[in-house]
Amino acid sequence: MSNERSGEMPLGSEQHIVVSRQTVRSLCQALKFSLVDQTKMVTAASELSRNTLIHGGGGRMRWEVLDRAGRAGLQLIFEDEGPGIADMRLAMSDGYTTGSGMGLGLPGSKRLVNDFEIQSAPGQGTRVSITKWK
Repeated sequence: MSNERSGEMPLGSEQHIVVSRQTVRSLCQALKFSLVDQTKMVTAASELSRNTLIHGGGGRMRWEVLDRAGRAGLQLIFEDEGPGIADMRLAMSDGYTTGSGMGLGLPGSKRLVNDFEIQSAPGQGTRVSITKWK
């Protein structure tokens, strides 16, 4: 893990998901997040990395260490050029699952972080941005 304030990595295989989790844990540790917040961010990153791989056909995770008004945070962006999400309302509803992953889905991931933003359209891929503040 580098000490860079931002970076990007591919999400094209199961191994990439493992590396994304390790990267997010290292970034959270460097920011001195509590163990609970580290776990929340790693869990959300794992779920979103898996979504990017399985539903988006692979993509990338970008990260950026934020400093706003003296407050540290970590932003993760998951992007793919996959089929997109046809029914956002359904995808964001509790209990909706496609049968893979940890069953958290998008709403579960949203609850684990402070800021959550999703952009998707059929045929245009998906972009999910999450931020956890210290």
